[in-house]
Amino acid sequence: MTSTMQSVVSPEAADSSVLSGTDFTPSPRRRPRRRYRLTPLLLSAGVIVLFALFFLWPGVLGLAYSFTSYRGFGPMTFIGLDNYTRLASDPTFYAALGRTFIYTAFSVPLGYALSLALAVALTNLRARGKTAARIIFFLPWLVSPIVTGVIWRWMFGENFGFVNFVITSLGGGAVPWSSDANLSLMVVILASSWAGAAFNMLLFIAAINNVPTSYYEAAQLDGANAWQRFVSITLPGIAPTSVLVVLLMTLGQMKEFAMIQALNNGGPGTANQLIVQYIYKTGFGQSDVGYASAASMVLLVILMIIALVQIAISRKANS
Repeated sequence: MTSTMQSVVSPEAADSSVLSGTDFTPSPRRRPRRRYRLTPLLLSAGVIVLFALFFLWPGVLGLAYSFTSYRGFGPMTFIGLDNYTRLASDPTFYAALGRTFIYTAFSVPLGYALSLALAVALTNLRARGKTAARIIFFLPWLVSPIVTGVIWRWMFGENFGFVNFVITSLGGGAVPWSSDANLSLMVVILASSWAGAAFNMLLFIAAINNVPTSYYEAAQLDGANAWQRFVSITLPGIAPTSVLVVLLMTLGQMKEFAMIQALNNGGPGTANQLIVQYIYKTGFGQSDVGYASAASMVLLVILMIIALVQIAISRKANS
């Protein structure tokens, strides 16, 4: 009896009891602990497998392709850094990359302002249709990017678009929304900002609702108007969410493909071709998989740098 109690209290006692041949009763408290330690690993095992299968393995494969002259079929020939040196002197690659930065620089602020304005308006809305309004403004995010692109192409088509129909009906001339490169890029920026504003609006609504109402009441007693309360209370209160929204929008716009492909295919011609479209057409249109993989790796590095910078800013905002 005495040896059994000692084995329960300390592992050393248990070991000594085993060595001595006496009976040992394992502690009933240790088995649940082991089970609890294994539970998170078992629950996350599926996610880890899916991540490795659909994200990690394609990334490793793309990195391997970038050092070869692989064309999507036939053998792979190792060519070292030739694809990367070719990229360094490719004006089309630089043009697509620069156009992507311009597109992101305009679409992110516009999308941020639109989603924040919607969130503030719907948060302060006192009418009965508040919930219905939120659902209506959230609907664009549920639509596929391909469908969004087709809808905006119908709206801004030069010969059949609704906008030109209204303009010509009022006596004006048809606007070259598709054939003019600047106007075509502007339509793409408007469409992407509109499509992404819905999800960001929900994030902002949640952040605004977390700001204590006592701050607004105190500011109102001090005579602060609505704009002063927005600048002094709302914006600082939602700063971490703002950084998150800007991060997500920047990464999303840098990878934009489906909606632009459906809207104007990067046109007119290749005037508005972004970096992902360039990679897609190089890899699948020209069967130059190795070279397109090298461009993808460069884009991946750029996105990682942007993410690291914005995460550092986010930590500073949270502190």
